[in-house]
Amino acid sequence: MGRQNEDEMEIDLQELFFVIIGRWGVILSAMLALGVLGFFYGRFFVVPEYSSTATLFVLSKSTSITSMADIQVGTNLTSDYMEVVKTRPVVEKVMDSLNIDGKYENFVHKISVTNPSNTRFLKITVQDADAVFAKTVVDELADVSAAFISEKMDQEAPNIISYGYSDGSPVTHGSYYYCALAALAGMVISIGIIVVFYLLNDKIMNPEDIEKKTGLHVLASLPLEED
Repeated sequence: MGRQNEDEMEIDLQELFFVIIGRWGVILSAMLALGVLGFFYGRFFVVPEYSSTATLFVLSKSTSITSMADIQVGTNLTSDYMEVVKTRPVVEKVMDSLNIDGKYENFVHKISVTNPSNTRFLKITVQDADAVFAKTVVDELADVSAAFISEKMDQEAPNIISYGYSDGSPVTHGSYYYCALAALAGMVISIGIIVVFYLLNDKIMNPEDIEKKTGLHVLASLPLEED
């Protein structure tokens, strides 16, 4: 009985492969349909966003910037400054200076701060649907952050190496990305449905199915007369 149950669970992968290939029209149709939907979604519902980045260089409060101690202190301060840039006093001052309406919780999500490995550079990035607005905000954020650090933390103000820049290209995915992603999803879904129907199909279509499903050998077969 155990052997029979084991045989019943066997799947002919070669047969399944040819079943999938035989349904290529269904798969292609699903890919085209979902691909078109993905394209229109990316075209009309996804708003492209742009980013602008300013770079700061962190100095320790020391007359020398060449000693290992100063370099270590500067590296540690960089981690602290990453948190300072996104604090409420800094962000809200930027919002007030630029007359930006809204809440701090909603606006702070546009801001990201990174520190390239083993450096004392602080990169502040603002992402928004308006490229000019993103640059304006990140420039103001760099100025306000540097002044805040100097005043409140009793440290040398970070040097602003470069203000915001943008190459004019959106950082979000375009229509073709969503088209390809949706087409891929259509292929996976259609193949999945074909496999499920194949596994659930217990109809006997030919003598080989009889041997597979019952374990009995076919001795002879009678032709079916269409009349």
